[in-house]
Amino acid sequence: MKKLILVIALTLSSLTFAQSRKSIEMTPEQVAELQTKKMTLDLDLNANQQKEVKALLLEEAKKREAIKTEMKARKAEDKKITSDEKYKKQIEVLDNQIELKSKMKKVLNPEQMKKWEEKQNYRKEMIAKSKRKTKENKE
Repeated sequence: MKKLILVIALTLSSLTFAQSRKSIEMTPEQVAELQTKKMTLDLDLNANQQKEVKALLLEEAKKREAIKTEMKARKAEDKKITSDEKYKKQIEVLDNQIELKSKMKKVLNPEQMKKWEEKQNYRKEMIAKSKRKTKENKE
């Protein structure tokens, strides 16, 4: 269950930043605004790109929020996820990731896209590394 939540959070957006559990949660609008500003700094987005990227990121943040709410409700009801549900969720996550990448290709130029993809891969590596450390510590 925890792995599924982590996979969903990772794949829906490459730009979500880690927050401790004690931190105050932000609205999807706030998250999208911060992510857009970070991307503007990293990729040197123009005003039009900023507007389009912010819209994409807001959409993704709202999807993440809906998933988070669903998972909290499931946890409150103490319902376990079935393997079929897990499979469907993973398919949904991958579809969302493909869709986001496609939309980003339309907004970003090839150089910006390459840099964005590199950042995505770096984040995935860091999360995988963190998972391995967590797994080792549990053993």
